[in-house]
Amino acid sequence: MGAKLRVAGLLAVGALAGALTTMQLQANARNALAPLPLEELQQLAAVFGMVKSDYVETVDEKKLISDAISGMVAGLDPHSQYFDKKTFREFRESTGGKFVGIGIEMGMEDGLVKVVSPIEGSPAFRAGLRPGDLITRIDDTAVKGLTVDQAVKRMRGEPNTKVVLTVFRKAESRSFPVTIVREEIRVQSVRAKMFQPGYAWVRVSQFQDRTVEDFARKVDELYKQDPNIKGMVLDLRNDPGGLLDGAVAISAAFLPEDVVVVSTNGQIAESRATFKASPEFYARRGADPLRRLPAALKTVPLVVLVNEGSASASEIVAGALQDHKRATIMGAQTFGKGSVQTVRPLSAETALKITTARYYTPSGRSIQAKGIVPDIWLDETAEGNVFAALRMREADLEKHLTGADEKKDDARSKAREEARAKLEEQMAKSKEPPKPLPEFGSEQDFPLVQAFNQLKGMPVVVSKTAVERKAEADAAKQ
Repeated sequence: MGAKLRVAGLLAVGALAGALTTMQLQANARNALAPLPLEELQQLAAVFGMVKSDYVETVDEKKLISDAISGMVAGLDPHSQYFDKKTFREFRESTGGKFVGIGIEMGMEDGLVKVVSPIEGSPAFRAGLRPGDLITRIDDTAVKGLTVDQAVKRMRGEPNTKVVLTVFRKAESRSFPVTIVREEIRVQSVRAKMFQPGYAWVRVSQFQDRTVEDFARKVDELYKQDPNIKGMVLDLRNDPGGLLDGAVAISAAFLPEDVVVVSTNGQIAESRATFKASPEFYARRGADPLRRLPAALKTVPLVVLVNEGSASASEIVAGALQDHKRATIMGAQTFGKGSVQTVRPLSAETALKITTARYYTPSGRSIQAKGIVPDIWLDETAEGNVFAALRMREADLEKHLTGADEKKDDARSKAREEARAKLEEQMAKSKEPPKPLPEFGSEQDFPLVQAFNQLKGMPVVVSKTAVERKAEADAAKQ
């Protein structure tokens, strides 16, 4: 990695698994063909020939090969992927924080696309999609059985083209079609404001190409409003990750210069590297985007908010600030995406995204399939957790890389099923769905209010289920 690898990748917008990606642009000697398993390759060629000659319909040779590559890579882990011409173009566009689509932050629930939040001002927002809506069909294709990437691919397309979504709204127990015209979506990855006099809120929703510059500009504006900020909350909830240099830069904004932020380790030499809080590890084209930030940012009392949707690059930031005792981490145990994907172009229009390393926090912790355990556990609302137990984490994904000393967590699976049954029972009794969670950054945002209480030295309402989760937390710290 190091100087040879430049960071240039990002997972599709809204995919909660997160991404930590580097780009390998030059061929290396190691890429020369290794000894090949000839017998198996002969079988592959035989199958190719049989399909080509005997299948009921004529098949496209290029598509057969592309599908074979896709299947080979998909069998490795949930984050390795073959990019064909279209998906590679979309991948590169997404690093700039813009893409052509409908404009939703999304997840998956029961095999369906779940609208986490429509992006403000987007076609989906204007069409009236709401958080919690389930998309059951995309045009004529049923969503059930599609992967996240396949669903994203079908919702994206060319500008000014239409896509028809079939939406199931639990709150109204009905399905209905929505026709949306695709357009270019520009994602604002950093939001900031003075939440209360003397106390600032900075939210990073993804680590994109412009995130560090936007972060520096927003924080600079906050300090112009109040040069004597008493405390700050860095909100990384539902941040699925993104660019590695962005995670290093945001960490460096709060840490002493040259301390370790994250290290990576894998099979090849380039995958073994250490990244520090220094411009040489995150600055592009020689310019340090953090140079304008006030020195006070290095010492301002800091809380980092995380939840089960905080993944990859956001976990790097939380882990670095936690290990260096620079911030109090509050919220819920994070997603546990502790692997690095390297994107290696195969041609001018295709590429391979392949997992090449695990990453480690400054103290040497691997968070793969574990996540970052908060210093203070918080519930989603004052009444407790509503949706937390239902959220998927890395350890729940099929074929995920195993973490250190990972054991099958039957207790977590059982808790998720019990929470689902309880939620369905409550809905059946009340005939009303649970209230959606308040918008992040609002006055009704319960975890955020607790974070500011922590900064002010006021009482904090800790999680009502923290005792139940203690065993899981202790296991993740080992």
